[in-house]
Amino acid sequence: MSELQNLSYAAIQVVHNFGAVAVVGGSLIALKLRERSMRRKLAQLVLVGWLTQAASGATFGMTTYYFHHALPDISGIATYALGIKMLCATLGILMLAAYLWSGERWKEQLLETAWISSSVLAVTAISSAAFLRWFS
Repeated sequence: MSELQNLSYAAIQVVHNFGAVAVVGGSLIALKLRERSMRRKLAQLVLVGWLTQAASGATFGMTTYYFHHALPDISGIATYALGIKMLCATLGILMLAAYLWSGERWKEQLLETAWISSSVLAVTAISSAAFLRWFS
């Protein structure tokens, strides 16, 4: 691998990691908070985190394509892990967008369920990342 390619992957990984911190940390903190205005701010942070995860994840693939003229060669467990990460990001984005769109009208039980779901999606995605990394 060239220095430029390594630098590209490292820079993307930094952005990807900050997205992961926002998604996991924001979701877990929101589970403990009850103040709706703080939860709304955390929802914005977590949504940006999910969008960052999706964009930087796609950028990994585009970078490989740029340098090798082919998409990353993954199979087996790594393929399933990538699919799980993509599903988690999609569901997280949709759920947080719905929360920000109409969450002010949601009852407390639905809010709690949303944050539990967001936390489960976040932890699942970050766990899948380990399998994607080591099985690809």
